[in-house]
Amino acid sequence: MSAAPGSRADDVRGPAQWHRVLTLLAAVSLFIGTRTVWTQAATHRVVLAGVISVCYASILVSGVLALTVRRARSLARLDLVVLLTAVALTLCTWALNHAGGDEAVLTTQAAREMVAGHPMYGQPWPWLFQGKGVALTATTTGGYDLTYGYPPLAPLLTAPLLWLGHGGAPATAMATLALIAGAALLWRLLPVPWRSAATMLCLGFGFLPLYARQGYPAIVAMVLLIPVVVGWPRIGAGGRLGTPGIVRAVCLGAACATQQLPWFVTPFLLAGIYAVRRGELGARPARLVVLRVLGVAATAWLLINTYFLVREPGPWLGGIALPLTQGAILHGQGLVDVSLYFTHGSDRLDWYGHASMLLAAALLALFVLFVRRLGPAATVLPWCAFYLATRSQDGYYLMMTPLWLAAAVTAPLPEFARAWQPRPRPLRGPRRRPALLGAVVLLVLPALVSAVLAVTGGPPLRMDVTAARRATARSLSAVTVRVTNTGSGPLTPHYMLTTGQGMSRYWSLTRGPATIPGHTTATVELRAPSGRFPLPARPGAHIRLRAFTAGPQTLSTRDLDPAELGRRG
Repeated sequence: MSAAPGSRADDVRGPAQWHRVLTLLAAVSLFIGTRTVWTQAATHRVVLAGVISVCYASILVSGVLALTVRRARSLARLDLVVLLTAVALTLCTWALNHAGGDEAVLTTQAAREMVAGHPMYGQPWPWLFQGKGVALTATTTGGYDLTYGYPPLAPLLTAPLLWLGHGGAPATAMATLALIAGAALLWRLLPVPWRSAATMLCLGFGFLPLYARQGYPAIVAMVLLIPVVVGWPRIGAGGRLGTPGIVRAVCLGAACATQQLPWFVTPFLLAGIYAVRRGELGARPARLVVLRVLGVAATAWLLINTYFLVREPGPWLGGIALPLTQGAILHGQGLVDVSLYFTHGSDRLDWYGHASMLLAAALLALFVLFVRRLGPAATVLPWCAFYLATRSQDGYYLMMTPLWLAAAVTAPLPEFARAWQPRPRPLRGPRRRPALLGAVVLLVLPALVSAVLAVTGGPPLRMDVTAARRATARSLSAVTVRVTNTGSGPLTPHYMLTTGQGMSRYWSLTRGPATIPGHTTATVELRAPSGRFPLPARPGAHIRLRAFTAGPQTLSTRDLDPAELGRRG
């Protein structure tokens, strides 16, 4: 039997080289973004700049020691130093940048309304979006989502921190502290040689602390899922949950009461637990284990939601389902980029949503069919479906990556060697391989067909700017557009001008019809939001005129030349 990491025998041999490299990489990851923070602090927060300089020294010394210490126990202690250095840098960065974005101000305002005894859901707060760096989520109906659209645990956790001030600071503090706690928890739960990977992924690189400083409730949900995912195939081993299993189920319910992303990974975890336990105990005991986990998680979820369910049932239900029903405009780094940037739009945007949901269902079915092979990927597979969604933002993937690490280290392939895999009669026998391949194709095909329908759609509106009115020498106040509906049904478009990859505010319609019948041309006049749209100064910049419709969901785009707009103005 090999010695455990950190034991005397292990100290005699010395730490494994890959452990040294992992500690070194964790230390190196802390350099990312640190100079920017130090520069910011040196101008007006000299004490913080000094702390950051000490962290630089800690990183350098850790790099030297990671390659030179002779005992595994010493390297394990060095892993703790790297973690504490990462925590210090994370807190310094929060102290300098804690205003947050739209997620933070919405969560903080929801907490304030809850503490004051006011309704938290279904209440628009337009004044929150007037601050710098607070983005608006536009919808295809021509409006904006100005309400809180997540389950209630994040505001409940933010409420004790409201004393920190106005803006989004309380929510960003809550999310940052949760991320630090999650990093420490994952560090503690992982085997000793792997602990620096937790530091690197949670606090290094800079991307997860950035989301925490934006106040994303998904950060809290991810942290609550960490104890669930670590060693998750062993939940209910022997047919008993025990105290650890109950705590994990409570954390699962709490995660689902924080943000909607855990809703998508939960079916994979429950299906995996059932398959592993059925392979160990049989069908009935496996069902009982899953029912116990589900019952405890549902109870925890219900306890967190009860106050809002009783007080404002309709708005509460609409609020927690809002990201699925709001009809937000396209955004992200997934398949929607085809319609956003390559084909100038699509008259079949709804099929992106259909493709995403069909792929999620197909992946779950494939996970059940091939759990012995796909079991370790339970925390990765759910996010593949978001690549086809209308909102396929990279945050949906990035914020859950610590769960990938937890599963990779503590739920390896051998854990699923005896897991139950359903094999109906058509999938058995001498021709089972072709039958299984056919099953895979049949499961994935509907999603692929839906995706093809979405990307091959064409823009239903043809738009030409015929006149432009200047507000200043480098900005526009209004444009006149000739719009042709090339389809057979009437459309009610909502227009905006955008630069770069992001979206902007809608332009208001001041003249012309709101609804354009099929095979009809109309002339409309649009006024810029706030009365002025700055023209980009850089050469080669693109301006895009976009038109969204809600029923059906469509996008039409026309690329505009800034120089030509200037001449027409």
